[in-house]
Amino acid sequence: MPRVSEIEAALFEIAPRECAMEWDNVGLLVGKPGREVRKALVSLDITEAVIEEANRWGADLIVAHHPIIFHGQKTVTNRDIVGNRVLQLVESNISAICMHTNLDITGGGVNDTLAEYLSLRDFYRLEDTGVIRVGTLDAPMPLRDFAARVSERLGCNGLRYADAGRHVFRVAVGGGACGEFEDAAIAAGCDTFVTADLSYHQFLDAKEKGINLIDAGHFPTEDPVCHELVGYLRARFPEIEIQKASHREVIQYYVEGV
Repeated sequence: MPRVSEIEAALFEIAPRECAMEWDNVGLLVGKPGREVRKALVSLDITEAVIEEANRWGADLIVAHHPIIFHGQKTVTNRDIVGNRVLQLVESNISAICMHTNLDITGGGVNDTLAEYLSLRDFYRLEDTGVIRVGTLDAPMPLRDFAARVSERLGCNGLRYADAGRHVFRVAVGGGACGEFEDAAIAAGCDTFVTADLSYHQFLDAKEKGINLIDAGHFPTEDPVCHELVGYLRARFPEIEIQKASHREVIQYYVEGV
């Protein structure tokens, strides 16, 4: 059976460690590199529920996008959420490998997958951002129709959008919190930007800036890459069982009258 270190190395082949931003934390974050793996669970996040699912299934490893240890964790106790999750992993003998901004940036990663899900053609990486992809639709379409496509293909519980009065044709996408690249999308000639975690003022100013904004949610814009990771790992390690966690979007929407 492959060991945790072998799976980590295989993941770094498609999402090299050097692609990660300097502030990031990627790779094997919990567990023993030499442990054999018979079952691996793939998830966007490592939550208590995901750990419980891994435990019930008998998983030896969780492969996730968001790092379980990230913002300057100095202690590992059950007094805080992150420490408690790490303890649960250790006590259950489950390792954790996390591929974050390296998976955002690399070809075939989070943002290429997002562009493919939305049927963008001839898309490319916007070099001054590292993460944003820009592509075009087969033909221009009304924003509401495109928003419906985004919602359906990403499985959104709902989405927020701002209409700048333009049809959708040249689109920029950025999985997760990529609102900082809105101006780069405008400079690239995009009429529409799909991302997540946009601010009120970005929506307020969208029409004056001349760009349609779609906030499809952090989870929906990044989760598609988990399906790709499952496929990659199954092909690379056919001798082990690999499945996607049942982890889903946690944000709910209430709309009056709906």
